[in-house]
Amino acid sequence: MTEASGASHSKVRFTDLSLTDAQLSNVDVTRGNFWRVRMRGVWIGEAEINGQIEGLRINGVDVGPLVEAELDRRHPDRAKMRPRDVAGFHEAWDILESLWAGTVERARALPPQLLHEQVDGEWSFIQTLRHLVYATDIWVRRAILGDPTPWHPLSLPFDGTEQDPTVPWDRHARPSLDEVLALRADRMQTVRRVIESLTEETLAGTTEPVEGPGYPEPGSYPVRSCLGTVLVEEWEHRLYAERDLDVLQVTGSSCSPKSNPPCL
Repeated sequence: MTEASGASHSKVRFTDLSLTDAQLSNVDVTRGNFWRVRMRGVWIGEAEINGQIEGLRINGVDVGPLVEAELDRRHPDRAKMRPRDVAGFHEAWDILESLWAGTVERARALPPQLLHEQVDGEWSFIQTLRHLVYATDIWVRRAILGDPTPWHPLSLPFDGTEQDPTVPWDRHARPSLDEVLALRADRMQTVRRVIESLTEETLAGTTEPVEGPGYPEPGSYPVRSCLGTVLVEEWEHRLYAERDLDVLQVTGSSCSPKSNPPCL
């Protein structure tokens, strides 16, 4: 058996690959994409999967609906992020604004430098906020409002997307929390204005054709889908942020200007 250990193979694409009799131990596949993967006769133990799951069958059982039902049970407001009418979108956005206010309050209690720290290679708190600015820019300002170039220099596209020279992508920028929150407040107010102007007719309709290079690609999109995507992005990324703040809070409790060694 060929041995491969202690190596990093980031940004590698495996296609039409057989891993028969393979053994994987202590393997990290952060931000990996698995599509049409078939595993038979496998032994899986102490495994953790965190991400978007579609069509996952384990021993003949589609576990996706079971996972969704359990997540809805744990987070009663989660189901409200799938609204069916205008009133539902109003309620969902009210919930998100309230929840994010609490999350930001937690973040403010930490040393500012920790808000740029990445936990387990995930986006930092600041990067998460910047990505949500990008989500609003593409699905609301570009798709719904028709701005062909809605991006702010601090907008942060999702990892893995093809880089476009016309779209800002400064992953290593280190703006202050207040700077990003001011930008976030502007974008969140834009979403609120769009939701408040909704009618059942416009919600059921499609956008005017998107123009110019960038994402989403030129074309028309269902208004409900555009706004629904923003709701899901806001909900899921807040949970990620809360998870990482739990870790950073422990770090921050022993972090002070006089720490030795100094705080990172």
